Amino acid sequence: MPEGPSVRKFQLLTSPFVGQVVVKVGGSSRKINVNDLNALRLQESQVHGKNLYLAFVAAGESLGPAAEETVLQGEAATGASPSAQGGQGQDCVPRTHPQEEELQEPQHSGPEAPEAVEGPGNWLRFHFGLFGSIRANEFSRANKANKRGDWKDPAPRLVLYFESGGFLVFYNCRMHWCSSPRTDPASDILSGEFHRGQALDALRSPNPICYTLLDQRYFSGLGNIMKNEVLYLAKIHPLTQGTFLELLDLERLLDCAIQFSSDWLQDKLHGRKLHLQIYQKEHCPLGHAVMKETLGPSGGWKRLTWWCPQCQPKVLSGNGDPSPGTE
Repeated sequence: MPEGPSVRKFQLLTSPFVGQVVVKVGGSSRKINVNDLNALRLQESQVHGKNLYLAFVAAGESLGPAAEETVLQGEAATGASPSAQGGQGQDCVPRTHPQEEELQEPQHSGPEAPEAVEGPGNWLRFHFGLFGSIRANEFSRANKANKRGDWKDPAPRLVLYFESGGFLVFYNCRMHWCSSPRTDPASDILSGEFHRGQALDALRSPNPICYTLLDQRYFSGLGNIMKNEVLYLAKIHPLTQGTFLELLDLERLLDCAIQFSSDWLQDKLHGRKLHLQIYQKEHCPLGHAVMKETLGPSGGWKRLTWWCPQCQPKVLSGNGDPSPGTE
């Protein structure tokens, strides 16, 4: 599923539409009645971790300060105003198939944290699946045949047409209404309020470090690509228990996670390609053969993991034995 930097970019595509009324809707979603969005005004756009939240109100209601701030953030990031949306989507997002949007291993990606059951509200929550994406002012077109051999364009889950003439298209995502965004900036790896102390405490747990990095309670927005890359950058074996690592090693790992996620976001915003060192590679940058295995907690989600046995050696416990699980 798209990781934090991708969802942040998705939010920037929605920001110029804040303040506008939906004049027509479409899409194949059966989780919500898409017609309920007709004649509503997009009031606000927020992102937390891997989730996007859009607030809708009746067209006659006025925008609040938070929504106006969202508009200004979108203009600052894209260099465009809400009245100049006509060709913006084509500048921000290339016309490609969703499978080229995000590097992913070909496996099912389910939710990494249980979803709370909430009553109806005016916030629409989006959680993107494998190859999930958003297009602004354009539809995704197939650039190759599918497994059945036909060239069928991806079917959008939701399409919102706005009064300006622009539109947003949502692909491969789950949606549901909620009363308010479920956010915790202290756990969001891309938030200025990210809590280093809380993250370090989580990393010190006796669990394999690759499990902890994907725990969205402490590293919201950090996904499998980031996990593989930052462990390689920090030279840490993925199955090393956090209790076997020195504080300096954990600090370095956390620094790598924050820096990599920030750099990835900037690459996305400026249209640069992400250069990976270990994820889906057969050899590391030093030429060593890379190991690959599906790893995850018992009863939890498993993720494909790549590591270099030479650059990321096993860590020994105090009695000289390898960290459990690293054999």
